[in-house]
Amino acid sequence: MSNRFESLAAPGIRGLVPYVPGKPPEELERELGITGSIKLASNENPLGPGPHARAAIVAAAAGAGMYPDGSGHVLRSRLARRHRVAIGQVTLGNGSNDVLVLLAETFLTPEFEAVYSQYAFAVYPIAVQASGARARVAAARPSDHPMPLGHDPAAILAMIGPRTRLVFLANPNNPTGTWLTGTELRSLVRAIPPDVIVVLDEAYHEYSIGEGLPDGTAWLADHPNLVVVRTFSKAYGLAGLRVGYALSHPDVAELLNRVRQPFNVSVVGLAAAAAALDDREHVAATVALNRQGLQRLREGLLALGIKVLPSAANFVLCDLGRPAAPVNEALQRRGVIVRPVANYGLPDHLRISTGTAAQNERVIEAMRAALAEGA
Repeated sequence: MSNRFESLAAPGIRGLVPYVPGKPPEELERELGITGSIKLASNENPLGPGPHARAAIVAAAAGAGMYPDGSGHVLRSRLARRHRVAIGQVTLGNGSNDVLVLLAETFLTPEFEAVYSQYAFAVYPIAVQASGARARVAAARPSDHPMPLGHDPAAILAMIGPRTRLVFLANPNNPTGTWLTGTELRSLVRAIPPDVIVVLDEAYHEYSIGEGLPDGTAWLADHPNLVVVRTFSKAYGLAGLRVGYALSHPDVAELLNRVRQPFNVSVVGLAAAAAALDDREHVAATVALNRQGLQRLREGLLALGIKVLPSAANFVLCDLGRPAAPVNEALQRRGVIVRPVANYGLPDHLRISTGTAAQNERVIEAMRAALAEGA
């Protein structure tokens, strides 16, 4: 259906396909007339917020009638101490998604380009296209590589040219779960020209650090063009409150704050995130549960003859070797919501978030039934 006002829109908006979030359980239940569905589609923390954050949410609710601190001073101070940087190096976002868009708004125009890998996070192309800039997509590693469909540093470097302003790198990557080693990633960051902003998206860092992945924040002092992006949506369990942040050179942060909306993080979000930083026990429990979940999903899916890609995040990408849409529909009929990734150019794949032990067993059993019925 045509849009009568599309000709009035900015060029980058015309033809833009918006991000499609995972289907909510209530929507599935309404559509199919079922109850008791589970959602393992959006890489959410099955434990939710920890006790520190929950207490802060209740306490902060009393102040919801007031505007939040536009500078987010308390949270930024705690983040600065945690990462051993100056407070002027911290930029807050309404989730890390907001920070990614801020970076595109700040550094991209129609005359410039951004580089990211094939199968990279869907928000990168959306933010780039909305800015009117040109996207240059580096071919991913082949499916028979030890890191199948993962970033290829050589291909990324080959895409960087005189008009490049941003390079987006997710480590580990969503939706593949694959990663670059510390040596690979550091070499890549060093090889990118200093007048190109390197956006290192570490949304899954808390899960990945135990797998030996590097902490990009340790490289900030050596690379003024590096921006490390983190979120409270994953391991901290605050996806519904939308809090993310970037760590960068102060001059980059100052530019980002010129376009950042002054109240982009709520009163409750600021309080919960600050409290969550102190809840190391909850994060440790989350990471332990995730490690068990990854192992169980991998074992269960492999036993069904499904190829599972390596993952250092809180999800697995599985290759069904056939169109995934019928299998996805069969899972939904059984009240199990996972994430089809045909929009990433992966029509034979499904991404499955780790859940509780019971949820992981349910998705494996639902998959077994779906395959048995010929889906």
